[in-house]
Amino acid sequence: MTRYHLDDLDHKIIDVLGKDARVSNRKIAASLSVTEGTIRGRIKRLQEENYIRFTAITNPAHLGNPRLVLIGILAVQSSVSDLAQAVADIDGIRAVVITLGRFDILAVGLFDEIEMALEVANNSILPLPGVRHIETSIVVKTLKYNSRFAKIVPNIGRKRT
Repeated sequence: MTRYHLDDLDHKIIDVLGKDARVSNRKIAASLSVTEGTIRGRIKRLQEENYIRFTAITNPAHLGNPRLVLIGILAVQSSVSDLAQAVADIDGIRAVVITLGRFDILAVGLFDEIEMALEVANNSILPLPGVRHIETSIVVKTLKYNSRFAKIVPNIGRKRT
């Protein structure tokens, strides 16, 4: 199957929707000097090809005081990919990336209580096969956060373990 390749118009549509996903197709079409049908078709294709997804982002100011926690993981090199997937499957972990640098894997979690972060780090991540060492950092102040880069929100309505 040949994957759809984005062109200049697709990038412009994504940029407009990234600023306001609720803008009407008619307004997008007018701003880009194309027909509403063109915009509707492009958005449908962008969704079908998984280039875009519409979602609501919760304002963290209304969530009480959840703690954003970064967990750096040093791993046995032969197990990095499998370990990263195992960490990604842990409830409470919102993002997992494989990195070059100080850590092999960086996990990001959002927890209602510090004790929950400790539980995940010590009892869920540390015992996993291939973990050599972990370091946990708790975010105390966020100076800049771009929700277009990474959506970090709690599991609303989901039981946490």
